[in-house]
Amino acid sequence: MNNGLLELIHPLDHAEFLKHFKLNKPFVIHHPPDELDELRKLPFLASLEVLLNSWQSHVQVHLPDLRDEVSAIDVPTNEAKKYFDEGMALLFNDVNTISPDLENWLNQIKSDLGISSKSFGRCLIYAIPDGKGTAAHFDQNINFVLQIHGTKKWTLANNNSVLNPMDRFTMGLPVDPEMMSYLESPMAEKMPTETLSFELKPGSLLFVPRGVWHATEANGDALSLNFTFTAPAWMDLFLGALRSRLIQSPEWRETALIHDEYKFETLLTTLINDLPNWNAQDILEATES
Repeated sequence: MNNGLLELIHPLDHAEFLKHFKLNKPFVIHHPPDELDELRKLPFLASLEVLLNSWQSHVQVHLPDLRDEVSAIDVPTNEAKKYFDEGMALLFNDVNTISPDLENWLNQIKSDLGISSKSFGRCLIYAIPDGKGTAAHFDQNINFVLQIHGTKKWTLANNNSVLNPMDRFTMGLPVDPEMMSYLESPMAEKMPTETLSFELKPGSLLFVPRGVWHATEANGDALSLNFTFTAPAWMDLFLGALRSRLIQSPEWRETALIHDEYKFETLLTTLINDLPNWNAQDILEATES
């Protein structure tokens, strides 16, 4: 079996995964001890101490006021354990850059998902002290969480405020103007009453869809490995292709004088007349090449 999506979600198959994916429905798989060894036994994942000794970059510390990455500082590796011992979570970013094995997994999962080649994928490691966790939030990306050490409780809920968010959001903070423009209803101020709870133990794999509310709490010190993908939306692909098309025109490249509405109307008319010649295949060939 290839190191990719199907091995990560075994025994689910691709069709079963797509059902969850399209419905934004989380799921958990509790892998037995002999599965996913290639990931679970990576040398730098042996313990937090080993990871810190292997890590050359700064570590992100989530401050206790929000318990979230929107309130965080970056510290040198030799200072990170002090913050952890004081009850603060640690985040190790872009771990795939130090591990060819993780980079291979990341690229294969990305390909198996069928998302755009312009998608941004990375591996993260979260170290959470006993009794601590992350505040309720949702992400704009697709997440697969593999528990490596310890036990962590996840509480998840449907997001009825916004569908397919373009940015991350932490509950209780102000909503930025762009997200406010496409809210379905006022942003939730507390976790909905209907939630799902999963307890992840070593070997557990959790799929967290884009936009789903979630909060975590560790039972004992916990270490987890995330495969995270920020993929373009259809509008991103269209806008990318549109710019590629318009940039070929000297008229569209002119400096915009905003009082010259007639010129702008002329350009828009030209674009409208051109649009019937577009098709999905041409756009995807332009964006994916």
